[in-house]
Amino acid sequence: MPNQKSNQAPSPQATQQATPQQPVQSPLPPRPEPEKLLFSWKAPARAFKKREREFWVRLIVIASIFGFILFIVEGAMPVVLLIALVFLFYILSTVEPETIEYAVTNKGIKVADRRNDWELFTRFWFTKRLNTDLLILETLVVPGRLELVINDSDKDKIKKSLSLYIPEEEAAPTRMDKASDWVSKKIS
Repeated sequence: MPNQKSNQAPSPQATQQATPQQPVQSPLPPRPEPEKLLFSWKAPARAFKKREREFWVRLIVIASIFGFILFIVEGAMPVVLLIALVFLFYILSTVEPETIEYAVTNKGIKVADRRNDWELFTRFWFTKRLNTDLLILETLVVPGRLELVINDSDKDKIKKSLSLYIPEEEAAPTRMDKASDWVSKKIS
């Protein structure tokens, strides 16, 4: 019997006690890079164009005819929705937007002190709508685009700052873009 005990493998606890313990090297987490401002500008919060009286008369006439047809076909609820949309459009077209600060940093884009990280963006391009220059950033989250108002004089500086992180590539207009452009041209 004593021979059988000596033939057994040593227990793991005995092995750990026999070998000297080596210090465990834990790599330090990388030090976070501080946020650096690359470029900033101030501009209105959204594109804005003051509408004339003729525009509003034309819009109300078209909405009334369309609302009457909806009332006959579907009832009152679509008409209430149509009235709400016209009212929203009226408010957005008469109340001037506030001026806010936009900033491009090494961590992302700040809009009124709210940062959007670079991981959310896929590409960018410039366009013009309502006589306002816009920077369009395609995003991976809903609604899919972030539209920022820019000053024409800042366009090259913004382009240089953004090109460090995402490519400049204009997306083909979607059906919704084409439809909204067509409607705005017909109403204006």
